Amino acid sequence: MTDNSQYTPPDVWQPPKDDGNKWASINRPVSGATHEKARQTGSHGLQLYSLATPNGQKVTIMLEELLAAGVSDAEYDAWLVDISAGDQFSSGFVEVNPNSKIPAMVDTTTTPETKLFESGAILQYLATKFNTLIPTDPQEKVACNNWLFWQMGSAPYLGGGFGHFYSYAPYPMEYPINRFTMETKRQLDVLDKHLANNTYMAGETYSIADIAIWPWYGQLVLGRLYDAANFLQVDEYTHIQRWAKSIDARPAVRRGRIVNRTWGDDGQVPNRHSAKDIDEALKNL
Repeated sequence: MTDNSQYTPPDVWQPPKDDGNKWASINRPVSGATHEKARQTGSHGLQLYSLATPNGQKVTIMLEELLAAGVSDAEYDAWLVDISAGDQFSSGFVEVNPNSKIPAMVDTTTTPETKLFESGAILQYLATKFNTLIPTDPQEKVACNNWLFWQMGSAPYLGGGFGHFYSYAPYPMEYPINRFTMETKRQLDVLDKHLANNTYMAGETYSIADIAIWPWYGQLVLGRLYDAANFLQVDEYTHIQRWAKSIDARPAVRRGRIVNRTWGDDGQVPNRHSAKDIDEALKNL
């Protein structure tokens, strides 16, 4: 590993043998399966393959919100994908998502089965399938989509940019930390100013835009991401704080955020096959 101030890119890049990154063992410059393993399938129509990262939490929160709203057809099996062990490179997972990223889902109620990947696409699919959590008002519907795609484009700067260099890089690097902190705080300011005049992201209607944004930015200002609350001075963003706390208090959010999780002291449900799995985890707290 070379000190960043002395690094000169070679004429032709070659992958490093060890870059010091805790996730180095799962990073590679090619796609596709590394091993044969069929995907697991349970009894419900929706089969989710995921991990309780912010991207994974979007879908489990969405599913729990649907069930809370009485949509019984949204019952699902959620199977843990351990990305640290390379589960996302199994043949069964790659068959669903050739990009080998969580979350991925299969709707087995359609013929042929519908394979889904990218969290935003899954949220849109579920909202359309069950005709809920997208506003009916035309202006709010447009706003919902605007903010959904804002999240998809913005969060990589927070997670892959700020989060990586602040928490996961092998050593502190001033330039990238400053660069991505600047952008993260700019994004927080965008959200804070918008939420000063709106109850939710699309206006007065809770929607998939909130479900997409909250696991990243809501949990960031609640101090749950990267141990960076003080560094980012998140208490400054009072309107995001109000919004984040109101969503955090929703029972479906509390349930959804612990599915496919194997860490934390506020509930762990590695695999979910019925409501009882979550009930038991929360009862034992």
